[in-house]
Amino acid sequence: MPKICYRPKKFNDDRKDKIAKANVIIDEYRAQGFELTLRQLYYQFVSRDFIANNQREYKNLGDIINDARLAGLVDWKAIVDRTRNLQALANWETPSDIIKACASQYRVDKWAEQQYRVECWIEKDALVGVIEGVCNELDIDYFSCRGYTSQSEMWAAAMRLKRYQDEAQVPLILHLGDHDPSGKDMTRDITDRLTEFSGGDIEVKRLALNMPQIEQYTPPPNPAKITDSRAEKYIEEFGAESWELDALEPAVIAQLIRDAVMEVRDQDQWDEAVTKEEEQKAQLTKVSAKWNTIIEELE
Repeated sequence: MPKICYRPKKFNDDRKDKIAKANVIIDEYRAQGFELTLRQLYYQFVSRDFIANNQREYKNLGDIINDARLAGLVDWKAIVDRTRNLQALANWETPSDIIKACASQYRVDKWAEQQYRVECWIEKDALVGVIEGVCNELDIDYFSCRGYTSQSEMWAAAMRLKRYQDEAQVPLILHLGDHDPSGKDMTRDITDRLTEFSGGDIEVKRLALNMPQIEQYTPPPNPAKITDSRAEKYIEEFGAESWELDALEPAVIAQLIRDAVMEVRDQDQWDEAVTKEEEQKAQLTKVSAKWNTIIEELE
């Protein structure tokens, strides 16, 4: 992986130590198939008692990682920004190539005959990369709420979920967010607005972050935001501390989603859909391999 030096720099012993520790954490995440945001790296430093949990330490770690990348000491691909990505159209050399690609990407709707229709909603755009892999594995739709979801998107979601209900399916939203005054309230807000717009009950399950997970995994706390209009009620119930979803290990978040989905998935129906998908993929692959013959016959 690329460690490219653009600006050689000498680091003091403390910064060398933090860079070495960062590379250990990066390797651990990579071995599990995950990339890191700077925020996740920071929480790993906090949870391992390498640094204190405050804004000054967060900024300092960001400066160290930035300098270390420029000096060729940290992999450029190891720290990602999931909120800014280049968008582009795909290009192909031949029609055969696109058919071959379609064969590998071809999917049937494996949830079409299931009792439940599951979606995964997450509070932060920066954590989409954490849930993307497991949601693709389970073939469930996922969505970044970006805080309180816009009215337009919530209405569109309600119309989509209502169509599932009309087809005799039970929509199930798995919601993941911070354990703070607003993060907790967002689950209530999603439930209320989806129910209002759809005209029926929509099941919204707050999957994380919940107090039993905080007690089990002990993520580092932050002060509850007392300027939040919902702070008073939150503090009465949970105390003066709050916790960010980012502080949970990605593997833990992925397993929470996997377990919740497997609870409602009919495996026999799933296996039938997988078999159908594999058969149709094989047909597309054969078409790709015989593309030149097909063209000759058409001409």
